[in-house]
Amino acid sequence: MKPQKLLTYTRKAIQDYNMIQPNDKIAIGISGGKDSLTLLYAMAKLKEFYPVPYDLVAITVDLGFPEFHTEALEEFCVKLQVPYCVEHTQIGEIVFDYRKEPNPCSLCSRMRKGAFNEAAVRLNCNKIAYAHHKDDVIDSFLMSMLYEGRIHTFSPVTYLERSKLTLIRPLIYAYEGEIKSFATTYQLPICKNPCPADGVTKRQEAKDLLLELKHTVPEVKERIFSAITGSGMDGW
Repeated sequence: MKPQKLLTYTRKAIQDYNMIQPNDKIAIGISGGKDSLTLLYAMAKLKEFYPVPYDLVAITVDLGFPEFHTEALEEFCVKLQVPYCVEHTQIGEIVFDYRKEPNPCSLCSRMRKGAFNEAAVRLNCNKIAYAHHKDDVIDSFLMSMLYEGRIHTFSPVTYLERSKLTLIRPLIYAYEGEIKSFATTYQLPICKNPCPADGVTKRQEAKDLLLELKHTVPEVKERIFSAITGSGMDGW
């Protein structure tokens, strides 16, 4: 995927769902993965010509794993002229060593989001941006049906009452494969996830199921996404 296509996806999502208002300050969570780095690149480059002015800050929540280093992420932020903050925590130790969670992802996610939101508020941000892409929308829809027995997925814009932050998802029109191609082609500084549970999730099971369905229904992802956007679900 070329930068122009990435920016087209991002701008369309922002305009379709009215994600940005003048002088917003938006915190982007940078995990070191391909998705968050692509989002940071897109938002930083779009900022240069987008008609509505906004500011950015990048935040990494350090879970406390010794193998995780942020120097390359900081350098990337400097190149994009985006302020960078590392929020140091002991979430990894709490989840895996102290709590010894058999299914750690849910607790880790809640704690990580809490730390990120607190940092965003402290840095005077009024919005936060997640790097969820089109595949994430579809995966969440399938997970909701298969594991919860309901029709649901996350919305492009969500107001978080507790933190008084508005959450936006500007990459919802980009497929994961396109993001992976962009990150590889433009050599984004991807950091390996040191989490012991990486890849062992219900979301991965949904991804695997979609791969199987694609053999018989090649357009399955696009059809599910069209069903979501035309369904009238909250936020869509």
